[in-house]
Amino acid sequence: MTFSRRERVILLVTAAVLAALVLDWFALTPLLDRIDAAEERRDLLLGRMTQAESVLRRRRVLAPRWRRMAAEGLKPDPGEAESQVLHAIGAWADEVGLNLTSVRPQRSAEETPLPEIDFRAAGTGSMAAVSRFLWCIETADIPVKVKNLQLSSRKEGTDSLSLQVTFSTLYRDISRPSPAGVAASDGPGGDQP
Repeated sequence: MTFSRRERVILLVTAAVLAALVLDWFALTPLLDRIDAAEERRDLLLGRMTQAESVLRRRRVLAPRWRRMAAEGLKPDPGEAESQVLHAIGAWADEVGLNLTSVRPQRSAEETPLPEIDFRAAGTGSMAAVSRFLWCIETADIPVKVKNLQLSSRKEGTDSLSLQVTFSTLYRDISRPSPAGVAASDGPGGDQP
């Protein structure tokens, strides 16, 4: 059986198309899928690496502060921790010119290796005094964190504000073991900065 020239061309084109489809199904599509999967995995790993580098950079900055807070500020007794914060709050308020009207400590009944003591404070002062007072809390060498803050104007058109703030401190309960990886001298995540 002989094929005409036209039939041979059609046969060759059909064979080429079928070969291309088979090649696509068994080689090209799986290869492109693997390349896409590899690119997605690479992007995921690069994101994780960037996040890990950020954590390491942050740890290098915060580890000395954590060690200082643990050595100087993280008290083993709740009474000592409470007294330390009350003295510091009074000193900060005097330093910045904030009139504290009340400071009430409240110990948590929750049993954790690093329990918290909450403080509720109220006071009055200028915007500058309030902002400097909050700055003192945020940059303290003792473990203190602002949890809630309410500001209101005492008199319209004046620089007299009323402040209500809830903040907390930690103490190390020596009757319970330290949480994994958070020893007093180690800092977050171990003992190397």
